[in-house]
Amino acid sequence: MNKNLLPLTLGGLGIGITEFVMMGLLPDIATDLSVTIPKAGHLISAYALGVVIGAPLLVMIAGKYPPKKILLALMVMFTTFNAFSAFAPSFNTLFVARFLSGLPHGAFFGVGSVVASRIAEKGKAAQAVSLMFMGLTIANILGVPLGTFIGHNFSWRISFAVVVLVGLVTLVSLKYLLPSLPATENRDIKSELSFFKKKEAWIIIFMISIGTGGLFSWYSYIAPLMTNVAGFSPNAVTYILMLAGVGMFGGNYLGGLLADKFSPAKASAALLLVMVITLVIVHFTSFSQPLALIMTFITGAVSFALASPIQMLMIQSAKGSEMLAASASQASFNVGNALGAFFGGLPLVYGFDYTWPANVGAAMALVGAFFAVWLIRSNASKPVAQKLKTEQEFVAMH
Repeated sequence: MNKNLLPLTLGGLGIGITEFVMMGLLPDIATDLSVTIPKAGHLISAYALGVVIGAPLLVMIAGKYPPKKILLALMVMFTTFNAFSAFAPSFNTLFVARFLSGLPHGAFFGVGSVVASRIAEKGKAAQAVSLMFMGLTIANILGVPLGTFIGHNFSWRISFAVVVLVGLVTLVSLKYLLPSLPATENRDIKSELSFFKKKEAWIIIFMISIGTGGLFSWYSYIAPLMTNVAGFSPNAVTYILMLAGVGMFGGNYLGGLLADKFSPAKASAALLLVMVITLVIVHFTSFSQPLALIMTFITGAVSFALASPIQMLMIQSAKGSEMLAASASQASFNVGNALGAFFGGLPLVYGFDYTWPANVGAAMALVGAFFAVWLIRSNASKPVAQKLKTEQEFVAMH
């Protein structure tokens, strides 16, 4: 692994723990703060809302500075606000702290993905981006299960203290290992924002916002799904999350390969369609413990294989606005987080069992696949000269 990418991987690890550990801690936080599990699920939405607001806003504010300085500042924010979460005395306070913790998330991945693509070997930009997202998958293999175990057996507050520790280590690695790239010269915010006037930009945003909601509709309620439906003990949730994390790790690597070998748009469309199938299967197989475990691994792999293709898709579509567009893709990903947690919880409110969020997720992934196919057809209708110019500009930058 390129040591220059290690700080980005560590940042992804810390962000992955704080984002995904909430799914495993929902029962513990709900009990401790005297709220229902669906209401505790609003903490997931609060974090996602922070990402949506913070991602484009912070990049626009800080975009004139060198990427290394931006990433250091974002990680300081991330570490501080997670410390607030660890000491939050009430549900409302924790809700605010989770919102603030989400603010630097999307901007970190947005800036980091552009940095990763620029220092990557030729023809391996998507694989370099996948190495940054590897931190998220390692979080799901080790960090999230550890945080869940600590939450179940000690206190969910200690889980957030672990996030703070990872944030501090990331700050040190950013300082000493990340290369210093120059700031964007003659930056024109108005020109960058013109990216959002393109139809292509909004097709991608809707694809990510709705399609990736399929993952979160399932994953937000995986703890009660495994305990209430599959019949596992609460302590087993830790190991089930590790299994999902192993699937995400493999899927993330596969997604980088697919995006480099084919096109990010085609890889995204195919993976969203496979996600539809896997989530429907989850609904029908979660009553069986062996099948529930198998589908946890497969669904995790398929869902997270989308990470680097959709990020590269946004970067390649945004000549001159790469950081803003990449942060917007992260904002969209977390709109999917919020929508998935919200819509996935609706069947529970109306008395359906915990297998139904997976069906909601399948429907969302299907809509995302529709937008991906629309994007492919839209690109196919472009004049050949225009497509060749766009590809040459991207290659020249990297």
